Amino acid sequence: QVQLVESGGGSVQAGGSLRLSCATSGLFFSSYCMAWFRQTPGKEREWVSTIEVSPIGSTATSADSVNGRFTISADSAKNTLYLAMSSLTPEDTAMYYCAADRWSCNSVSYVKYWGQGTQVTVSS
Repeated sequence: QVQLVESGGGSVQAGGSLRLSCATSGLFFSSYCMAWFRQTPGKEREWVSTIEVSPIGSTATSADSVNGRFTISADSAKNTLYLAMSSLTPEDTAMYYCAADRWSCNSVSYVKYWGQGTQVTVSS
């Protein structure tokens, strides 16, 4: 059974940094794509970043809104996914969700497994 548990959220001032973690169980990174999404009240859940891990390396993609500021990474030995966030702005305030799927991680419609979320609040 796949389980995803996020941590690392909190409150930070604009310009600051945070690192989110997602502890996983029941899956191998090489068999799943892993991703981060975020959602604010009243809005649809938004894709943030995806990583696909293979024996020869990993491939990461990110939304334009976070490209250059957020970095997704995965530690297979620790079964943990990360999202390092820097230069945070109030627009980054959201609940952040860890996600996994065997086939596609770039759309809410396709992702099968979700964590419970961790709140990030950025004040100006």
